[in-house]
Amino acid sequence: MARERPPGRGCGALSRCLLGAALLLGLRLCAELRRAGPRSPARSAPPGPVPRPPAPHLPPAPGPPRGASRRQVTYVRSGRRAPPGGGGSGTPEPGCCAPRGLPRRKGPRWHIDLQPWAGPTQSLDEEALRFLRYISTTQIACDHVNTDSLTTNSSPAKKPWLVCLDDRFGLAHQIRNKQCRLYSLGLGSDDTHFEVSMANNGCEVHRFDPSVKSAHILESQRLWHHRLSIDWRDPHPAVAAQKPHSNTRKLRTILNEFGHHKIDILKADLESAEWKVLENLILEDVLEQIGQLIFEIHLHWPGFEISGSDSSVVRFWYSLLKELELKDFRLFHSYKDLSKPQLFLKKDIFNASSCYTLSWVNTRWK
Repeated sequence: MARERPPGRGCGALSRCLLGAALLLGLRLCAELRRAGPRSPARSAPPGPVPRPPAPHLPPAPGPPRGASRRQVTYVRSGRRAPPGGGGSGTPEPGCCAPRGLPRRKGPRWHIDLQPWAGPTQSLDEEALRFLRYISTTQIACDHVNTDSLTTNSSPAKKPWLVCLDDRFGLAHQIRNKQCRLYSLGLGSDDTHFEVSMANNGCEVHRFDPSVKSAHILESQRLWHHRLSIDWRDPHPAVAAQKPHSNTRKLRTILNEFGHHKIDILKADLESAEWKVLENLILEDVLEQIGQLIFEIHLHWPGFEISGSDSSVVRFWYSLLKELELKDFRLFHSYKDLSKPQLFLKKDIFNASSCYTLSWVNTRWK
């Protein structure tokens, strides 16, 4: 009789084969996952925002990130309207850094934008005619001016340094409240009638003159004399290091050193240096800190460090005065000194003078 085979013997062998195959497949999948590393979850993650580490310009700790300050800090000219003594701690003051995406503040200007020529021939006659007409025509009426400094005799030492005292421009209010400030820039002038008068009326007066015997002299309660001259450039750093008490400064530098943010009146009698000083005030944007300008201008020669043909020199003068107009300064008084020769760039011009005193008011001044 034939012997029977135990049931299930062939199926057991097949099961063992399938289990072994499944085990090999699992081991292979594990090896593949190890080789794929952390990239596999990123590929299989659903779309959406993925958390990112802080950007370099947003560090978790306060303070500017290393290597990013050049990208963030905009050019800021020293100390405009900054509190006295500020800005030296090494920490940026509020407002010095522009947030990303916002336009940066404008840097310094390096030259004056010249006006078009007065005529097609670009001649001295055309330029002189336009310039003299411009400085002889007031642009705004001022109903109240001080008359203390008007000449009462024929002495050429006294000059009409006039300021506008209309209430709409704020100077009269500042004087009444003893908050007026006057800067007087001069070169050896002995006439201080205007400065003394303004000090007696309640202004804090600072007179700058390199011929003053001491560095700083308080003549009266409100009248200071400083042994300083206003220039259109600061001393070279090497020279300044050797002479720390140099008596030459730009006006902006003096404002920073004195901690003065506003000048109600700026009077200048600089004997032909006025053109370059005025250019510096425009280029460094100091004019917005000044309420009224009183300048004596000299026309008998081009002035310090001004060169070119006669017609181009007059065009440059005219362009400077037009820059004042663009800054909302308006001429309210023009005085022609008839005691001076009728010279214009060393040439005789009838009914002209080599010296004028011009007064402007900042119509935006409050």
